[in-house]
Amino acid sequence: MRHTNYLLKPVAIDNAKPRDKAYALTDGGGLLLEVLPSGTKTWRFKYHLNGKREKVTIGAYPAYTIKQARDRHEELRALVERGESPAKSKQATVAARKVAESRDLTVRVFARRWIDETLFYRSPAYVAQIVRWLDAYIDPAIGDMQLADVQPGDVLAIIKARADTPVTAERIRVIVQQFYNHAIRNLLVTTNPAQPLRGAIARAPVEHHRHLNEKELGAFWRKLDDQGAHVTTIAATKLLMLTMTRKSELLRSKWPEFDLDAAQWDLPAERMKMGKPHRVFLSRQAVEILRQVHELTGHGEYVFPSIFRGSVPMGDVTLNHFFKRIDFGVPDFSPHGTRGTAATLLREHGFGRDVVELLLAHSEKNATVAAYSHMELAADRKRALQYLADRVEALAADTNVIPLRAA
Repeated sequence: MRHTNYLLKPVAIDNAKPRDKAYALTDGGGLLLEVLPSGTKTWRFKYHLNGKREKVTIGAYPAYTIKQARDRHEELRALVERGESPAKSKQATVAARKVAESRDLTVRVFARRWIDETLFYRSPAYVAQIVRWLDAYIDPAIGDMQLADVQPGDVLAIIKARADTPVTAERIRVIVQQFYNHAIRNLLVTTNPAQPLRGAIARAPVEHHRHLNEKELGAFWRKLDDQGAHVTTIAATKLLMLTMTRKSELLRSKWPEFDLDAAQWDLPAERMKMGKPHRVFLSRQAVEILRQVHELTGHGEYVFPSIFRGSVPMGDVTLNHFFKRIDFGVPDFSPHGTRGTAATLLREHGFGRDVVELLLAHSEKNATVAAYSHMELAADRKRALQYLADRVEALAADTNVIPLRAA
């Protein structure tokens, strides 16, 4: 290996001042000292190997003295002479160190690190729910295992134990998959034991727009506040049921459409599926929810803005994902199913088809019903939505109280 005639003197290095842009002082043989605008000075080695230009960092000056940097430079040059890449060698060393680190890292410890490093922006309730899932399902089975030792069979055993509740089983699998993805990004492991298990637990066939019976509705309502979701997501879910509107109509609603003192919501024709304006008579419970939401979003245009961009409404996918997370014993209950659930409840409790169809803003083909104006049936519609809210409240409380229907 050729001897390198090094050029830099200590005084030149010490006198090198930062500039607007980074620049380099050449020492010889590809060794250089990079001076950053911040004033940091770093030793780097540039070289050519197999027709490609590569660069590797040696260390910062003065932590790495001139002699130490040059000694390390000679070692790296020797690697190049042998046809080996110092940059790739360094990467392999870092990866090996990370893998070795994972041998001393348990699932329990790393899962909490994942929470701290990636879920800091989520609500405390959401984080608390994740911790509960870890405590209840994951830690007892694999919490004390080394992160790198967990195999797909270990995760499969956890989710098979919950095969009777497929939604719960899949949620467990997703949590494990998420923190292992974080471990892979940090070079602590190379494979994800939960990834190949997607679909391992068979789920019941999807029933198109599944409706809930009253017992299921009560269970659904009780679960909403325990999901750790953003308060506006929970509020939107409740209002979807209490107003019997379509998902798009609710999520794109704007504050000027509401008169909370009059307990009315007027949807313009251009936002309605049937192209006609529609009035919703808000129940006491709906007004209370909207007043709470107004404290959070009332300064903007949309009632339910995106939590990431307040200038646009909440996306449909947010509500879809939230419904999938709610584990109340009925898989595949969708946002659209709230309309059918509410309509069925009202019909079973004696409200007429004409009233229910108007609440759903359906296009009425029956000539007799079509003859009624919305205002003529306003009182019945108002009573129906208040009855619905009272009934849902009673079911959620798991009581036998049945609201009396106004005559």
